[in-house]
Amino acid sequence: MEFEEKQGLKIWWLYLVTAITVLPTLLILIFQKDGEALHQFKKMYYAPAFAILLPFLIIFLIQQNQLTLKINIEGISFRYFPFHFKPSVYQWTSIEKAYIRKYDAFSEYGGYGVKTRLWFKFNDKAYILNDKNRGLQLEFKNGKKLLFSSNKIDEMEMFLINLKTRYNIQAIQ
Repeated sequence: MEFEEKQGLKIWWLYLVTAITVLPTLLILIFQKDGEALHQFKKMYYAPAFAILLPFLIIFLIQQNQLTLKINIEGISFRYFPFHFKPSVYQWTSIEKAYIRKYDAFSEYGGYGVKTRLWFKFNDKAYILNDKNRGLQLEFKNGKKLLFSSNKIDEMEMFLINLKTRYNIQAIQ
């Protein structure tokens, strides 16, 4: 019995913003002084093309990141590829509370991605990879907190209720 979810950061609008900023620069280079800039542009070989394509490549690589969250009888494990090569595993015995809660990505954590809570609360970390406002909050016995956003929050909630009733896991609230 296991719940698994894979999610990534989908920020399609960043391509649009980047294109809007790169396009005027490219047009100025091409059409400045009757094409003189275009002739110099060709002499520089691939450097300008690489400089123009680099922001799009960076956005593409960011979107390839993938968070895999697994919940089972032993505990909770997650892996955020390419930053975690091995999954981080937390046993139920080390978790004081696990529950679904509402959050605000911008006011609590300052946006999306891997974040620590604002206002210098360094023991509170979050993996927020979507624009939903509910996620799985873990509170550990050592005082640390960890929040995961989820695209399948209803399925996760039902799975946690099932785990609590079937296996009497006290950490699940």
